[in-house]
Amino acid sequence: MSELVKLGLKEASEKIKNKEISSVELTSALLERIDARNENINAYVEVVHDKALEMAEASDKRIKDGNARLMEGVPLGIKDLFCTAGVPTTACSNILKGFTPAYESTVTKNLWKTGAVMLGKTNLDQFAMGSSNETSAFGTVKNPWDEERTPGGSSGGSAAAVADYMCLGATGTDTGGSIRQPAAFSGIVGLKPTYGRCSRWGIVAFASSLDQAGPMARSVEDAALMFRGMSGYDPLDTTSADMPIESFDENLDDLSLKGLKIGLPKEYFVDGMDEDIKKVTYDAVARFKAEGAEIVEISLPHTKYAVPAYYIVAPAEAASNLARYDGMRYGQRVEGENLDDTYTKTRTAGFGDEVKRRIMIGNYTLSSGYYDAYYSKAQKVRALIADDFKKAFAKVDVILTPTAPTPAFKTGEKVSDPIQMYLNDIFTVATSLAGLPGISVPSGMVNGMPVGVQFIGKAFDEKHLLKVAFAHERMTGFKPLDVK
Repeated sequence: MSELVKLGLKEASEKIKNKEISSVELTSALLERIDARNENINAYVEVVHDKALEMAEASDKRIKDGNARLMEGVPLGIKDLFCTAGVPTTACSNILKGFTPAYESTVTKNLWKTGAVMLGKTNLDQFAMGSSNETSAFGTVKNPWDEERTPGGSSGGSAAAVADYMCLGATGTDTGGSIRQPAAFSGIVGLKPTYGRCSRWGIVAFASSLDQAGPMARSVEDAALMFRGMSGYDPLDTTSADMPIESFDENLDDLSLKGLKIGLPKEYFVDGMDEDIKKVTYDAVARFKAEGAEIVEISLPHTKYAVPAYYIVAPAEAASNLARYDGMRYGQRVEGENLDDTYTKTRTAGFGDEVKRRIMIGNYTLSSGYYDAYYSKAQKVRALIADDFKKAFAKVDVILTPTAPTPAFKTGEKVSDPIQMYLNDIFTVATSLAGLPGISVPSGMVNGMPVGVQFIGKAFDEKHLLKVAFAHERMTGFKPLDVK
């Protein structure tokens, strides 16, 4: 394996700009790595060899001409939920088989404007519905740390590609934990920004009031640089926040931990919790305490309602969003005897079991007589959860929790039990419901597998959140997957 693929994203960016290496050299090395490893890991569903090298050549020319941009020549993986002009986008579902967008998502467009290079599209749970990357129409993704285990989901392909050195960074999306949980399972960094920080335009929708794009990388600094390139106001997205793009990757080490108030929500440390996960989390707490941080016990009393509220709100919005896939305009179409029969046969053949399950739950909760009992009540609970965080942040600067309740589990272990699968999101969904930023950072090992801790920040306070995560990363000294 070429040593080039082990470069960090920011490190590679600097080397390319200084002409120590070329983008074509780096891109070629990563394409070779993908060709050698993807059959095993199944992280990519589409690899764009020719396009990647064309983009790399264009970057090298810009550097030669003295016109280098923020991430000039840096190769990335793109989750197959982002529309990419001229490159198939399927959301890893058969119902979008054959769909090639004529337009680019705002997030990927922003990345290309910074000079980034696309290596291909990464695997995911179908329509981002899943926590193990087992619902993909393209097959299961394997965890590079242990190929019998899941890399997490839904951004499992992105997580595995980053962890296995098949890209320097990758885009993910997080609706209830789909960046943070796979980051924890795969020993990498995953940031879910504040809702509205990154445009949703051109991203295949799951739950519109929750979906948020974010970066996945092997270090906090790399994730911060990538986030800088992805974010920004977009008039095409009515929920986009008109906030300035900050230099998130700069001065990450200038935070004094002395007096930093870190909140520990008692509801996240309950009896019956995995003792090894608890120990890794408390070890992180001890390191911060040793550096002068103040640890404050806080309460988020409505936490216990977060998972049930999420699994009412998210399927309801999914049912509404997925109504557009009927075989009439794009993607797969199965002809029936009449229009209704065509709709039925197309959706039956096109959607996987988990997607169908969520559509049925969503339509039920939105139906006449049940809307007030379920959806309306879940939205009220959501407001209470957001209020819990608001009160907590009046006392603390940042909140620290485990990212996931267990290390990566074996493929096939939970897929037949939806409730067990949904409980993977127990530590992440409340942050999503409140629209707050959260980041998972590797924090240790349990039974030979990496586990992460999550830091939750105030709305639009990613700069500070990234500095806290960076401090944790330096104290932990966690090493990425060691491969030869």
